[in-house]
Amino acid sequence: MNWDTEILHQEEVEVLEESTDLRNLVVYNDDVNTFDHVINTLIKVCGHSVEQAEQCTWLIHYKGKCTVKVGSFEELSGMCTSLHDKDLSADIQ
Repeated sequence: MNWDTEILHQEEVEVLEESTDLRNLVVYNDDVNTFDHVINTLIKVCGHSVEQAEQCTWLIHYKGKCTVKVGSFEELSGMCTSLHDKDLSADIQ
């Protein structure tokens, strides 16, 4: 292996290590919140488009849960807290 190939390999390993730290922000179904409340909350807290928020809300309703955002724990922790503040059941996996 020549020197240039070693540098390229090292960069690929560093990128792979960074991407493996991604987590899922999951919202769970409940019998309390309305569709409109969940949709509006996903738009405000997670930055979803109307269409994306509606699709996630239907998945939450029919599947019992939906990953609404993917990112690092640090990126998702504030969103998770905001979802809790809006009375949605959510966690980071």
